[in-house]
Amino acid sequence: MRGAIFLIAILAGVNGSAQQSRSLCSPTASSLTPAGWRSPLIPATTQPKTGLTLVREIPLPGPANRFDYQSVDQASGRIYMNHMNAGSTIVFDADNGKVIGEIMDLPRATGVWAVPTHHQIYVSAPGAHEVAIIDDRSLKVVARVGGIRFPDGIAYAPEADKVFVSDESGGADVVIDPKTWKKRSTIELGGDAGNTHYDSVSHCILVAVQTRNQLAAIDPVSERIVQRYALHGSDHPHGFTLDEPGRLAFVTSEGSGLLQVVDLRTMKILQTLNGPDDPDVLAWDPSWRRLYVASESGVVSAFWLDGQTLRPIGEVRMPHAHTVAVDPRTHLVYLPLENINGRPVLWVYEPIR
Repeated sequence: MRGAIFLIAILAGVNGSAQQSRSLCSPTASSLTPAGWRSPLIPATTQPKTGLTLVREIPLPGPANRFDYQSVDQASGRIYMNHMNAGSTIVFDADNGKVIGEIMDLPRATGVWAVPTHHQIYVSAPGAHEVAIIDDRSLKVVARVGGIRFPDGIAYAPEADKVFVSDESGGADVVIDPKTWKKRSTIELGGDAGNTHYDSVSHCILVAVQTRNQLAAIDPVSERIVQRYALHGSDHPHGFTLDEPGRLAFVTSEGSGLLQVVDLRTMKILQTLNGPDDPDVLAWDPSWRRLYVASESGVVSAFWLDGQTLRPIGEVRMPHAHTVAVDPRTHLVYLPLENINGRPVLWVYEPIR
């Protein structure tokens, strides 16, 4: 009897392991949306008033130089802001409107992503060709994953429990195990990597392959590319973000300044908009259906999504205003600026309704 129980336990473990490793990412050549998937009801929003109102100015630590990506952790109410040329990540308490920490020794900090389930923050540090893993309780670096030429955008695939990092000039996506803090694999893209995101509907990792004008879908379980989609009319697509339940991708081209809306059901371009030069960081507010696009040229453009069509609703022009984040809980927009009267400052905006 004891042997039978032991055998059952082994079989259960094997079955559980097989269940865990079974891939859910199975896109087709013409769709990133599973057959039979139905979008949840998305409440309609009325045409908003145009413009953004500056509601707070908050001094930031460090020298007056460039910022890059931000990551909003809704569970903790924190926003992690990479102060790129200061080599640091600023920890901002959005609930109380104040800086609560600064993590140092992160050379040329670019991409950042919070993984609250592991109490970890991942920061790309291309100045050291590595990704730093930070404990979100102590705000200390606990590990560094090296050998990455230019780490940039970061995403987390929860079902596979893996972190994916764009290696921009290395032309790859690097996979990190959050349990062992080790590199699992390097997925060659065949071109320079743009940003990386996880799509919870297709269960795939998506990465912009900017020198091929493509969006590549990676199976996070097998860690291999399973589909490639041409982004017709794009020119060096780097930044993008997703409206997952709406099955849309918003993709910007660094080469032309274009903003494109891609239907993830058909992988066709629905809309193409001209924008400021060198668009970089995008932020999406899902309940208010608003998209924010920050450009290296110093413009943050705001759009309202009317069905599947983006409508411009205002912009902010400031030198070096090329990174933006939005808190989906409060709808406030966060714009860290590198140099206002000789110091870095965070400007917080409220959309006009």
